[in-house]
Amino acid sequence: MVNHYRRIYDQLRRQILDESFTEGDLLPSENELCAQYGVTRPTIRHALAELVNDGLIYKHKGKGSIVHRRTNAVGILSITGITSALGSRNVQTEIIHKPHIGEWPQPFPFELSREELLSRCIRMERLRRVTERAVFYEQTYLPEIHFPRFSSRNMENRSLFEVLRKRYHMEIKGGEQYIRSVPANRQLSDYFEIAEGHAVLYLERKFIFNIPEIFVYSLLYCNTDEFALYGSF
Repeated sequence: MVNHYRRIYDQLRRQILDESFTEGDLLPSENELCAQYGVTRPTIRHALAELVNDGLIYKHKGKGSIVHRRTNAVGILSITGITSALGSRNVQTEIIHKPHIGEWPQPFPFELSREELLSRCIRMERLRRVTERAVFYEQTYLPEIHFPRFSSRNMENRSLFEVLRKRYHMEIKGGEQYIRSVPANRQLSDYFEIAEGHAVLYLERKFIFNIPEIFVYSLLYCNTDEFALYGSF
């Protein structure tokens, strides 16, 4: 069911982000979606639940699934990536440091397994812009042993989770994250075009996938002057 629900979720999400469905539109009914995609109702409900988690639709009893795009909010507090939350047409990615192999930084915010410690890490740094405004600066860490040839991949304007799904057959299942406010240092001040000391949100994220004991880590700095971070629970 995983591949079926994900395919439907991806297509509906793309239609919402590309404004084939706009704010207030009613999505086709569950029965209509079942017939359209040739799947069962639980699969459709799984896909719709993910769209609810992303803040792209809400359920209205007696009506169905209604498109609800919060234009000044980014739904990354659920298990989704920035490109998935905003759509590839709405986010531009600047590669600060392309994927490269090195040692794990010390100290590291998450406890690493023995296997991870014995492996080097793949690190990349990206700056993400929304409507030309820098909103996210992200450092991503992957254990080298589990991601062969990743350092040779071009990640310009590409979704990390999409690459992991297509090239490594990895589906994100959940994770843990810690959020706090930190003052912008000179680097963040330059990236976000804000004053040094300006408060930014800092997220430490550990992503869990369908393959046990393989994790991806993200250190994410967010300029929330214009965009709130959104998540449902």
